[in-house]
Amino acid sequence: MKKLIQTVLGRIKPEKLGFTQCHEHLLLSKGRSFQIHPALRMDEPEKSLKEVLDYKEAGGCTLVEAQPTGCNRVSRGLEEISKASGVHIVASTGFHKLQFYPERHWIHELEERKLSEVFEGELTEGMYIQADQQWRQERHPARAGIIKTALDSCGMTEPYERLFRAAVRAHRNTGAPMMVHIEKESSPERLARTLREWGADPEKIYFCHMDRACSGREAFLQVLDAGFSLEFDTIGRFKYHSDAFELELFKTFLKLGYENQLLFSLDTTRERLKTYTPKGVGLTYILETFLPAMRESGITERQIEKISVENPARILAW
Repeated sequence: MKKLIQTVLGRIKPEKLGFTQCHEHLLLSKGRSFQIHPALRMDEPEKSLKEVLDYKEAGGCTLVEAQPTGCNRVSRGLEEISKASGVHIVASTGFHKLQFYPERHWIHELEERKLSEVFEGELTEGMYIQADQQWRQERHPARAGIIKTALDSCGMTEPYERLFRAAVRAHRNTGAPMMVHIEKESSPERLARTLREWGADPEKIYFCHMDRACSGREAFLQVLDAGFSLEFDTIGRFKYHSDAFELELFKTFLKLGYENQLLFSLDTTRERLKTYTPKGVGLTYILETFLPAMRESGITERQIEKISVENPARILAW
């Protein structure tokens, strides 16, 4: 059976994916995330649509929306934006850090097998809606195309082990790709070993945020050598480091031969989307600013093509 990529508007051939940013946030309803940080709310669809239209005009083709089920995801809105813009959107099922869920949320209570069924159902039948507080089985036809997971600084404690096991079960049963949020002071290299032990396929999994969560090359190399990909998204995020620092990361791992395991994105918030915050970098920042800097630094067009088109197409297809 030919591998295809699941978008909110249906399955597409990998060659149709085009330029892709692999970890963005386009819509986010006001909820627990907003209570933690006001930037975690993008609830004006017309502004989000304008941002995506600008991205398309700059040369963007696909975006991976990284907000998972039951966590203020706006799945109907993603479908509408994709229809109106012509940009492919790959939505996420799975789970985020537990601090982003209310205390009595169903994600704290469902056992592993039921959680896996929830994730699988979102990948194969349609995404649940209105499930940010209590468990509701209402869904609409748009399907998720990737499983979001999150490694918190506490590591693989009981609730996270249950969640990761459920995600891996859904990943193995469907073949769907996974992304992993990496938090500072966590151990991504240990997680990489654990995921392999549980039968996950490293070629279909990418670790996010390690460019801001980890220092030193050893953790990066252990994850890469285990066969996983890295998605760098601390681009234009100057409170963490400069773009020059980010460029050196790319150049380091390209020189070491990992060009088939690198991806990029912006991990947008309300503060970073221009339509919500005019001083933000906007979804077009990689296309308009960072790609020219990559070229100027000596990164080749072939390497950029792999990072932005070929690697996402291979990893996201299932």
